[in-house]
Amino acid sequence: MRLTGFALASAALLAGCAIPASRPELSPITDASLGLSAPGAAQAPVIADDWWRSFGDPQLDRLVTDAQAGNPSLEAALARVRQASAILASSRADNGPNAAFDASAQYSRLSGQYEIPPPFAGTTRFLGQAQAGLNWNLDLFGRQKAVIAGARASTRAALLDATAARLALAGSVVQTYIELARAEQLAAIAQRTIVTRQGSLRLVQVRIRNKLASDLDSQAAETLLAQAQQALVRATAQRALAANALSALAGRGADYPATIAPTALNLDTALPLPATIPADLLARRADVAAALARIDAAGQGRLAARRAFYPDINLSALVGLQAIGIGNFFTSDAGTAGAGAAIHLPIFDNGRLKAGLAGATAGVDLAIADYNEKVVGAVRETADALTRVQSLAADRARQTQVVRGFAETGRLNTIRVSSGLESRLGLVDNDVRLLDAQQADANLVADAASQRVALVLALGGGFDPKDMK
Repeated sequence: MRLTGFALASAALLAGCAIPASRPELSPITDASLGLSAPGAAQAPVIADDWWRSFGDPQLDRLVTDAQAGNPSLEAALARVRQASAILASSRADNGPNAAFDASAQYSRLSGQYEIPPPFAGTTRFLGQAQAGLNWNLDLFGRQKAVIAGARASTRAALLDATAARLALAGSVVQTYIELARAEQLAAIAQRTIVTRQGSLRLVQVRIRNKLASDLDSQAAETLLAQAQQALVRATAQRALAANALSALAGRGADYPATIAPTALNLDTALPLPATIPADLLARRADVAAALARIDAAGQGRLAARRAFYPDINLSALVGLQAIGIGNFFTSDAGTAGAGAAIHLPIFDNGRLKAGLAGATAGVDLAIADYNEKVVGAVRETADALTRVQSLAADRARQTQVVRGFAETGRLNTIRVSSGLESRLGLVDNDVRLLDAQQADANLVADAASQRVALVLALGGGFDPKDMK
């Protein structure tokens, strides 16, 4: 036994010495290098899993639920989770004893010039065999354990990918629903303008009959009415397209848009968010956590590739029956049994193991590069979303003043027209600008809500890393 132990130790040493130096060239970006761990860095508010409920619209809640139950992209992500879990289970199954039963029976002519002696040689006989076998890879150097750890990390990455897909899907539904609300608001503005301009046209026609206005005034009023009607047509088409998009997100058919009633969104006060990038940004994002898990998986793959240079030691045992002739098969003398150990030591493989290790090391660098790209992208997405939210808030404040100014100018111009001091033709420019300003104001409200949703997604949505442990 001492000699055997010495031989195994020597073999392991020889194999270990043959492992080439191969180390990753990249390293993951740290929070400090991105300025996220500076003293006094802001903490983001806790975002609920169902953050979209802050908009206060039960129909939106239903649409998100429908999408998460039937979206093909999310179903694909969940299928990848099941696939990764199956690979993990398979890897675990290889790390332990495996038993099997094999049996065969056939009639065969036995060679008369081979190892089988007379009277069987040169005759056709029944050959029977039945045996149970046990095989156990001891994994003394931890290669299989590394494979299992890598599969576990890959499964975690797939789970995090599914979480990220679910968050992204909810964000897409909410932002598309905001587009639906935008179209409805633009349609409402157009309808109110149509009613007002129809009244103005009737008033002009009365003034023409009374010789107080000309056909030019009528043409101006009709032009303004046509502009408002055009705005209504466009808004109606925009709403239909948004409803179709919601149907696709939910994985439903052409009848689904008909189930979408008018929106009841609380666009101005929903989703209170931070004014600066939070210090714990990277921990909040499922996609970043998934990329980090893939670094772990790649690292375990590299470890398994290194340990492939060491010997494999297997224990095996078998028990069963073997016989020539049916009558002999069921006798006590047909029994067979055996047990032993086997060792596999790579000595020369024409560079296959070295290539495998080099490839696994490159895989680590690739995973790190992907992680770094996602980290930089996450910081930029958050910074961009914050900038847009703040810019839109300032823009909206000025736009409100613009709408108020055009509305007041229109009111004063109407008084001048009704007093005979101004022609209707002189109101065309202000009325056109007023409608444009009202539409721009509605667009800013929708844009601000959409950007707050984008900021929620940039902050990781309702993802909590504690839930994945």
